[in-house]
Amino acid sequence: MFFRTIFRKTNRLINQRVKTSIVLIALSLFSSLSFAEPIDKIIIIVNDDVITNNELSKEIRFIKNQLRQQQTPVPPDNVLEKQILERMIQKQLQLQLAEKARIRIAEETLDRTILKIASDNKLSLTEFRNVLENEGLDFEEYRTTIRDEITINQLRQREVYNKVNVTDQETEDFLANEAIQGGLNEEYRLAHILVEVPEAASSEQVQLAKKEAQEILEDLNKGADFTQVAASMSDGQNALEGGDLGWRTLGQLPTLFSNVITTMNVDDIHGLIRSPSGFHIIKLIDKRSNEQKKFIKQTRARHILVRTNELTPDREAKEKLNQLKKRIELGDSFDGLAKSHSDDTGSAAKGGALGWVSPGDMVPQFEKMLDATPENEISPPVKTQFGWHIIQVLERRDFDNTEKSKTMSAKNQIRQRKIEEETQNWLRRLRDEAYVEIRI
Repeated sequence: MFFRTIFRKTNRLINQRVKTSIVLIALSLFSSLSFAEPIDKIIIIVNDDVITNNELSKEIRFIKNQLRQQQTPVPPDNVLEKQILERMIQKQLQLQLAEKARIRIAEETLDRTILKIASDNKLSLTEFRNVLENEGLDFEEYRTTIRDEITINQLRQREVYNKVNVTDQETEDFLANEAIQGGLNEEYRLAHILVEVPEAASSEQVQLAKKEAQEILEDLNKGADFTQVAASMSDGQNALEGGDLGWRTLGQLPTLFSNVITTMNVDDIHGLIRSPSGFHIIKLIDKRSNEQKKFIKQTRARHILVRTNELTPDREAKEKLNQLKKRIELGDSFDGLAKSHSDDTGSAAKGGALGWVSPGDMVPQFEKMLDATPENEISPPVKTQFGWHIIQVLERRDFDNTEKSKTMSAKNQIRQRKIEEETQNWLRRLRDEAYVEIRI
């Protein structure tokens, strides 16, 4: 099923073949010169670009190293090659589209990302580089890999993620449905195998895919290791992770999975599940309850703001607030001074009152000072992008934020599910619309 040539419209096919022929003729002429070095073998043509045998070999080494680190069984080379080739094709197509969209990753962004990866592993940049090289990975090639990942992520943000919206009605329906199913407080860890069906597939192609999926399911029911089979046979994005989708709530799972998962026990295998992508087999690895109250620390406060401009520089704004603070400490009313002096017109009319403030409601500089100020005291002046502030903390409380947290969690789960589904559809369209010639 994988090793096939995708044919498109005749004029596109001719154009691609003409371009490919020119490239291959040039390579052939160059290789015939006595002084030329051996030419790397082209194994795949992806639109106007190629993937070479050396690139495939490097990627196989990299993936094998990752699998060993994750203690995931490494599939046979011919099976691993099939999985990696498809990944490389998808990656090439996305990088081509990113190039057309003129997406560029600044060196500073790349440096910060790699430094964070090193820091997350509790290593300095030099130590991290040494670890990579000790494992046989070239540092510059690793930089290129990370650059490509950032590029693809930015492309997906533009093409998919930013176009996904979640309505209030969807959120309400989701919460009502989960309450009925009793899944609001449950998380599930699934493994997944997909036998892909091409878009606009013939009935014969569908039957062949179904037959393959049925044979896989029979092997699993006879005791075959799900992780090994997924890594070897699945067309899913998580194949090389043994099909492991990680911990997810019902809302984070595709609807076709969530409809059956609540009826499964741990270690149960379910299939075949039909979708536009193909035939799915799922295994419930584990489940757990995440029921707990969500309490947050809230602060009731008020403030006075002095904006800065050409007429009121930082020094004068700060000094003005210091004078107002002294007057309040000597007995003047905070309420009255806020009404007459604060540039925040919304809160000034209420004596500077901000009501109950939750974590994340305010900009970081304001929130940091708010947290550092004791109850019934007034902070020193603090600067934010809005100007200079003094803050009075009136009281604090532990607030039960469970319902709001459920609503936010529901929205995030729906959004994540939509993103995954739309990403898969987008990748399928990208693949189907491309000219791909596999020469193995």
